[in-house]
Amino acid sequence: MTLNPLTGGQARRRGAWRRGALALMLVLSVAATAAVVALGLELGSRVGSNLDRSTVVTAGIPPQPAPEEETGRAPMLAFGPRAVEPRLRPTPRAAVLFDVGSGEVLWSRRAHDVVPIASLTKVMTALLVTERTSPRERAKVTRDALDYSGSGVGVLPRGRRVPVSALLNGLLLVSGNDAAIALADHVARSTRAFVDLMNRRAGELGLRCTHFASPHGLENANRSCAADLGALARLALREPRIARITRRRQVAVRFPIRGGRLYLNSTNPLLRLRYRGTIGLKTGYTRKAGHNFIGVVQRRGRTLGLVLLNSRDTGAQARLVFDTAFGRAQRARGQRPGEPFERTRRARRERRIAHLERQARRDPRKRRRALERRAGRERRG
Repeated sequence: MTLNPLTGGQARRRGAWRRGALALMLVLSVAATAAVVALGLELGSRVGSNLDRSTVVTAGIPPQPAPEEETGRAPMLAFGPRAVEPRLRPTPRAAVLFDVGSGEVLWSRRAHDVVPIASLTKVMTALLVTERTSPRERAKVTRDALDYSGSGVGVLPRGRRVPVSALLNGLLLVSGNDAAIALADHVARSTRAFVDLMNRRAGELGLRCTHFASPHGLENANRSCAADLGALARLALREPRIARITRRRQVAVRFPIRGGRLYLNSTNPLLRLRYRGTIGLKTGYTRKAGHNFIGVVQRRGRTLGLVLLNSRDTGAQARLVFDTAFGRAQRARGQRPGEPFERTRRARRERRIAHLERQARRDPRKRRRALERRAGRERRG
């Protein structure tokens, strides 16, 4: 380009202005890049610190829920396909059979129906007492504790201090309403305050169909369902003091009465029947609630629990359910998966007959006829 001598100054000024603009743009771009880098480093440090403080969730994998022990909730039951089909006639109002260790439900009937639970209320009473007292504490027998109705220990000395452990035995073994009131007054200073604690604890544990009106369960307003009671039983058995008491058929405890001993017998029908492996837990009865029972049996390394609500015969029905459950769950005596328990029993009988027939062939002639007759009776039976 040819420049006019008269405009040479203007061209030089215009070129200088362009060089200055380019330099300014370069400086601004460098500053912007530095700002972006600094911001990225700051964000990276914040994200890293947050990851250190919280749980990393991998894409596509949902976060795992916290264990029940950490959340403070009761070890709830896990419902699924029935593994056991006991034949109960007449059927209880509600029931649930479960594995105490895993919470797996093996069989249930109307497990979420809310019904009166009578003295099964005392399981929550015992749980609160063990959580809020020490084994060597002593509780004062108040006037309210002697003003009770229904079942009771019956010999509580008014105004005296008695061992909390003795009252717990009276609460869980003979289902003493007087012991329940004495323990409630000791823990919360009044029955009403203790009931508030019971309902608050039920809410914390996630027992949605449970409500309490007293520490002993005599009122019909004490209500729950089989599913909640199963979860409560699992939690109660984790308390060594409760587990130790409820597995006893009878006990003699030190008590400030004449003779110095208080003799108590359990109301648990399985313990009274000496049913093998029974380790708990609690009975309850009112006219409105009917006969209720939480039973726990441990056999061959497995612990099963059963809740029966408004049952015609808790002892007989519990035995039948546990016999069926352990026969199937343990696959004992050559039972194949899915094979009915009755078929297993028939197979045992056939093996016994074959054994008797082998004995008859080996024994002298005088005993052979008797053994053959016995085998015949077995075959007909």
